Amino acid sequence: MLPLETTTGDVGDGRADVAVLPIGSFEQHGPFLPLMTDTVIACAIAREIAAVHPVHLLPPVTISCSQEHADWPGTVSISAVTLYAVVRDIAESLRRSGIENLVLINGHGGNYVLRNVVQESAGTGTRMALFPGPADWDAARERAGVLTPPHSDMHAGEVETSILLHDHPELVRPGYATSDWVADDRKHLLSLGMRAYTQSGVIGRPSRASAEKGRELLAALVDSFGEYLSLLAPATRQGVR
Repeated sequence: MLPLETTTGDVGDGRADVAVLPIGSFEQHGPFLPLMTDTVIACAIAREIAAVHPVHLLPPVTISCSQEHADWPGTVSISAVTLYAVVRDIAESLRRSGIENLVLINGHGGNYVLRNVVQESAGTGTRMALFPGPADWDAARERAGVLTPPHSDMHAGEVETSILLHDHPELVRPGYATSDWVADDRKHLLSLGMRAYTQSGVIGRPSRASAEKGRELLAALVDSFGEYLSLLAPATRQGVR
């Protein structure tokens, strides 16, 4: 059930042991994908997980740490300190309501601070995990037949465009098939920002994207999530809803 539809009675009846929090961003994704791309992807992953696994699905955090994209109009960021505090506050609120396990579904690679939030959660009363991890993405890419290596497929490339083509094709504008841009040498990205390595905002090969790849990427991530659920809540009975 989507957060928009959920009532307090639904949550009480469900008694989920694990909550999932989609975290996206509001940043440029070239001329053919929306600013909300990372949020759309995080929500798609979380929604598909909640359709299969017994979790409490939360609404997304829609603005995060996108400072490297600030040279493009529309990008909005918050500080790492603010994102850290928001996630910690959400975790504490969940704990007080009886949910002591939280998985952060991260859709934006620049949210480095989320690793520290999870790292520091030990001993706080809330167990956390960050999903998908690199191994989860690697397995999903292999299953979907993604051709672009992860380092080259950085932004608005094959994976992101594929997921939107499957999940929200109406959001993908014309032009992705001719927008490939490879910039594997990005040594000073954090210091110089994205503009130093791409004029369009794209780093990847969106021309290789397809809706079928997007479907398989999401399906593989749902399968990978089972391990995280077993880790955080071993007693939780997993089953198809």
